[in-house]
Order: sequence, then structure tokens, then C-alpha cells
Amino acid sequence: MVGTAYPMRGGIAHYIALLSRTLSDRGHDVRVLSFKRQYPSILFPGKTQQDDGKELIPVRASAVLDSVNPLTWIRAFFWLKRVRPDLLVFKYWMPFFAPCYASVAYLARTLLRIPVAFLCDNIRPHEKKIGDSLLSDLALRFPDFFIVQSRSVLNDLLDFRPDAAYRDVPHPVYEIFPAPAGKAEARKRLGLPKGRVMLFFGYIRAYKGLSVLIDAMPSVLKRLSIRLLVCGEFYEGRSETFERIRSLELEAHVTVFDRFIPNEAVADFFCASDVVVLPYLSATQSGIVQVAYRYDKPVIATGVGGLPEVVQDNRTGFIVPAGRPDALADAVVRFYEQKKEAEFVRNVKEEKKKFSWDRMAEAIESFGRKV
Repeated sequence: MVGTAYPMRGGIAHYIALLSRTLSDRGHDVRVLSFKRQYPSILFPGKTQQDDGKELIPVRASAVLDSVNPLTWIRAFFWLKRVRPDLLVFKYWMPFFAPCYASVAYLARTLLRIPVAFLCDNIRPHEKKIGDSLLSDLALRFPDFFIVQSRSVLNDLLDFRPDAAYRDVPHPVYEIFPAPAGKAEARKRLGLPKGRVMLFFGYIRAYKGLSVLIDAMPSVLKRLSIRLLVCGEFYEGRSETFERIRSLELEAHVTVFDRFIPNEAVADFFCASDVVVLPYLSATQSGIVQVAYRYDKPVIATGVGGLPEVVQDNRTGFIVPAGRPDALADAVVRFYEQKKEAEFVRNVKEEKKKFSWDRMAEAIESFGRKV
């Protein structure tokens, strides 16, 4: 597999670790061709690209690639020549990696005759830039097979590759994080008082709609007392967010953990919460839903991208229109006033059974058998 692995941080590395473990458990010899550097520091908005937390699932990874150094792409070719895999699976999520991925895929297919699959999180990026379409067209030219995880990503793929051979498999649940804890215990560890708690979790960028959730808070607070936890590193909009919280006089009701949350601490934030809120303005799918489901948490999300495929409206959560603070506030109030938590938790426990890593592994194996 080609993608990021520990000590690189983030959801891609977690995904690679879980899929690697599943494939290994099914009898495959899995190696990961990882990155020495994903992004030049000037292009990376966070504090570090390294994970300071513990490695939760060991991975057989070789850090070879640098996204902007073609010499490392040639080194990757010689690594593949030495390892000689039967199948090469790229984790693809943004056009920035297209030159690197296309070069490695081309060399693997033409010179080593290794079949290539792309496991796609996105085809079109959330934040569009000049040249994205050209880069996407380059990246998608060489794979023999694609795995997509939502219909919106499938539609984007077919815009570029109408002839694509593909499988549509739902994003599996993130089981990498620690076991669930009791709500009272988790709140005690976080220093939170008793009462209602909802959670916004993950890297903070404009498309994730945190500003909409903050704007919804005054309307929510008119009808019930609640605390919003905002957990994640700001990639943009930090000063504007804190100013908005101050101007709306929400300091007593919004608690911000302005940092990357290490792997071993993730459980407490989800377990301490009643419901997870994803007010995204755009999306394909979101790994945050799959973390929420890992902890049996209902989700209130916007009806963008593939989110309505995973969050079942009025069953595992609520779906609301994007960019509408009033609709978001109504959904939060409805969740509590109608006492939906217990019902939704039961449904999440049942629904998440379909989001298995074995289903993803079977899709990869089926392609392997064909080739």
C-alpha cells in the first residue's frame, strides 16, 4: 500500500494501519510505502506533520517518498522492484499528490507489471485550486481499478474516468482508538461538569462549517443549557473563531481544545459527549462519523456529499441543510427535547456492523483475483 504511516499523523495513517492489519489477518503479506515528508512546511498549515502519540497498530512501513522530490519517486520504484508486490494499492485523497502517485503508478505498471488500485477518499478536493482538474486527470490515468466510499466520490470519478472499473465500499469504522469509557469517567478526566455536551472534532478548516455551529449556539442556548466541545488543531480561522465566541458571549458554553488530539486521548472526547456535530459546508465522506460510530455516538450532520449515506436521518442522527444555523440549532434542540440519545445509540450499534474492514479487504482481494 502507498500512503502515510506512523509516525505521520492523521486519519490516513490510521486508515492504512487498520487496513494493513485486516489484510494481514486474512493471510496477506502487507508492506507500506510511506512518506518521509508529505508537504513542504510552507504548504502545511498545522504545527507538525508528525504524530507525538503512541503507535496503536504496528505497520511494516518504509518511509521513502517525498511528495515534491522526484528522486524519491525513483527510489520508490527500486523499492517496489525489490519487494515485488502482487498488487499496489494507493490511498488517494487530494490532487497535490498526483505527480508523485502518477509517476510511481506508471513505473510500477509499465516496467514491473504490477497492477494498480486507487482507494479514493476524494476525487475533487474540498478547497478547490487552479490546476486541480489537470492534476486529478493525471493521477487517475494509470490505475487499473478504483475503490470509492460514497456515491459523490463515484460520480466525480466517472467524470474523469467513465470507463473506470470500480467497487463502492462504505468507509469502515475507525477501531484504532482506545476502548470506550463511561461518560462520567471521561468527563471527569477532561474536567467537564455535568450536563449536556456536544462535540465538534477534527482539523479545523472553513469547509467544515464550525462558524455555522457557533452561530447556531445562541439559538440553542435560548432553549436549553449545553456545552460545545471544539477539539482539533486550527488550520485556518483561529482568531476569527475566538472573536466570534467572544462577540456572542459564548465563553461559558464553548470549550476549545486547540491542539491535535493524540491517539490515546481520542476516546475521552467522544465518550464525554452525547452527540457529535458535523456542520460541514462540503464533504465527500468523513472519517469523524466513523470515529463517532466506534463509540456508539449519534451524529448531527449536514446533507452534503456522502454524509447522508452514513448518517441515517432520524435513526442514527439528524441530517440538516448546510450553512443554516437555524436548522442546525433546531436539530440539536430536537435531539435533547425528544430524548433521542438512547434510541439513536441502539441504531448506531446496529448500523455500524455494515462498515467493516473485512468488506474493504474483500474488495481489494476481488481485484487481486481478477488480475
